Amino acid sequence: MGTSDSSSTGTATTIDLLAAFLDEHRDLLAASLDGLTEDEARRRLVPSRTTLLGLVKHATFVERVWFEEARTGTPRRALGLPENAGHSFVLEPADTIASIRAAHRAACQASQTVIADLSGEEIWSGNRRGPLPVPWILLHVLRELAQHAGHADILREQILAARR
Repeated sequence: MGTSDSSSTGTATTIDLLAAFLDEHRDLLAASLDGLTEDEARRRLVPSRTTLLGLVKHATFVERVWFEEARTGTPRRALGLPENAGHSFVLEPADTIASIRAAHRAACQASQTVIADLSGEEIWSGNRRGPLPVPWILLHVLRELAQHAGHADILREQILAARR
């Protein structure tokens, strides 16, 4: 698994480095919910469905699409996932900070287990785009997590500012 730090980057593989950055952005996104109330986590501050809780729920969808669907070819419906990525932001009444965190943590742990066994030479053919090299998939997931961690940072700043 990607547990490289700056002192060991000279011997780390590309997969190790990507895994370390993925873990960092997973943690940043999950931490965006720290200390929030349920109402704050669900608060809509933009016209889209983007909320802090929705971002973490969507990140769970991303993990499962790329490390389950793309790897195994199991259809989204069979995985219990929405067909449309936009629907993965939708919050159900039963969604709570605790339930979304637990689902996110489980999806990330499953992804980390998959990544730990990668050589970087694999091609996964289960995604709708067709066969893709694993390094492309890892970079794509990293880009998406980084983008959403940035969104979460801005939303969290607005929520905390409204407390004053």
